[in-house]
Amino acid sequence: MKILKKIFITIILASFATSSFAETKMRITLQLPLKAHLGQNLLVFKKEVEKRSDIKVEIYDSAQLYKDKEVPQAVGSGAIEAGVASITRFAGTNPEVDVFYLPFLFDSEKKVRKATAQGSKIRSILDPAISKTGAMPLYYQAYGSAIMLSNGGPMKTPADFKDKKIRVFGKTLGAFVSSLGGKPALISGSEQYLAYQRGTVDAGMTGVSGVKSRKLYQVMDTLTVTNHGDIEFVVVVNQKWYNKLNAKQKSAIQSASKIAEKAVRDDMANIEAGAYKIAKENGMKIVKLSSSDLSALKKASASVIDDYIKRTGGAGGVGDKLVKEAKKL
Repeated sequence: MKILKKIFITIILASFATSSFAETKMRITLQLPLKAHLGQNLLVFKKEVEKRSDIKVEIYDSAQLYKDKEVPQAVGSGAIEAGVASITRFAGTNPEVDVFYLPFLFDSEKKVRKATAQGSKIRSILDPAISKTGAMPLYYQAYGSAIMLSNGGPMKTPADFKDKKIRVFGKTLGAFVSSLGGKPALISGSEQYLAYQRGTVDAGMTGVSGVKSRKLYQVMDTLTVTNHGDIEFVVVVNQKWYNKLNAKQKSAIQSASKIAEKAVRDDMANIEAGAYKIAKENGMKIVKLSSSDLSALKKASASVIDDYIKRTGGAGGVGDKLVKEAKKL
């Protein structure tokens, strides 16, 4: 009996020791390839977290675990600790997040920086609302401005959009296409290459960095620099998982988030310039809007902002407040 008792005590002590030294794992799902700038930015986050804590960060890129549209539910439910998704993927529960995709509202890098900065009035409205889904925003990942891809000709006037089936990645972006007479098709970022290759759609929109990372120049020959929306991705963490972390671990994640967020925002201009260069070198025609083209697109799509305000609480509602804050920037 004494021997059995000793064995039993030894096993218990060993289990306590194992649990004491067991590392905390933070898995992050990403729809883009690791070589894409969002993937490289996650490596910055991983390095900073692991340097400051005992958390082991594992990145699952290229939609190995979840597609972009599945990330909010997967993270919110705790199926995975963290993930990266286009912020518009939270529009199902929080339609106000689509403020970034309202046509031509954020028309300069200066405005985007102010809007997405931690503690900004816009984020002070959006982040708590998103957190109610169980997926708490850690930091925003800049993806640049939305541009148009097509074959055989540019997408620079309302007439160019008319009756064309166009890939979009959010409801408000779909409303933009509809306002110009096009037919929006919601297609995940990881599936757009095949959609273009197979002719499922006639044209599409994305960030120019995606043209490089996804090699979209292989299936589309024209890039129109519309800059009609600001594409933001958000790194979210399961709220319950985060709440169980100790103070040092939480501090490590918050510090790493600030460093990674600044890194990707600061490098966005260079990332986009490099992507345009690659697109051109691979045969894409780069078309810029004239002032009259821009004016026509703005006028034709103005109803999108009005509709957004109506479906986010109307006058004085959350969407109205966000639009007013954006116009102050």
